[in-house]
Amino acid sequence: MAANTAPNTGPAIELINVSRRFLTPDGKSMTAIRDFTMTVERGEFVAVVGPTGCGKSTTLNLVTGLATPSAGEVRVFGGPVQGIDDRIGFVFQTDALFPWRSVIDNVVAGPLFRGTPKDEAYASAREWLARVNLSGHETKYPHQLSGGMRKRVSLAQTFINGPQILLMDEPFSALDVQTRVMMHDELLRLWSQSKASVVFVTHDLEEAIALADKVYVLTAGPATVKSVYTIDIPRPRVASEIRYEQKFIDISRTIWDDLRGEVMRGASRDEARVTSAAEVAA
Repeated sequence: MAANTAPNTGPAIELINVSRRFLTPDGKSMTAIRDFTMTVERGEFVAVVGPTGCGKSTTLNLVTGLATPSAGEVRVFGGPVQGIDDRIGFVFQTDALFPWRSVIDNVVAGPLFRGTPKDEAYASAREWLARVNLSGHETKYPHQLSGGMRKRVSLAQTFINGPQILLMDEPFSALDVQTRVMMHDELLRLWSQSKASVVFVTHDLEEAIALADKVYVLTAGPATVKSVYTIDIPRPRVASEIRYEQKFIDISRTIWDDLRGEVMRGASRDEARVTSAAEVAA
């Protein structure tokens, strides 16, 4: 794979007055995001929250190059997005694990694809599995693991490639509450070591506040940035503990007061759309 020769200056990510439109299957034009501006500094952890279906995930696709803006500009480290960038890692909502491969073979896939010598790649994979507390599980297969263990494999699978930018699309939403909180602390530990720039999309406001330096609140679709909040809770943080602190509760209440109207507006719009469709069908 060719090395990335893009510039490596400026903020990690910039979306500048970006809009994204596409055609629906019935030929209608739909706007996912409009006049969207966001900056992620190097080493910064940014969370994005908003109503269901407002276009949060579209922002990640624009950064990866899987989608292109209809208007505006998307820049990574000072340069325009041009195809797949090997400085970017992506953690999906569902596990991106090969079910026919063992745990260690899943983790080692990225380095081998990038040309790392086999012995070096497997040594690194064993090290990363130890970092996520999965030593001794190297030869198991994904179906033999719990949801939390599979997510740890996914984190090792991503961090082993040394991403400078980490995009995360509701990565813990399928986990139970207790496991999710444990994964928050795991992610914060790994991120503090790597200092990657993170964009974390979530529906969970408490999750966003516990993890992020900055929280972007989006409007009901088509999404644009409604507000930006700096989370001035000191680091290092223990996500399982800070949510009980008064400062955390106050920040959560403030952002929810802002977000609630957009959630209600999005729900009303969805209800009207369903009602309209039912009337047409009748």
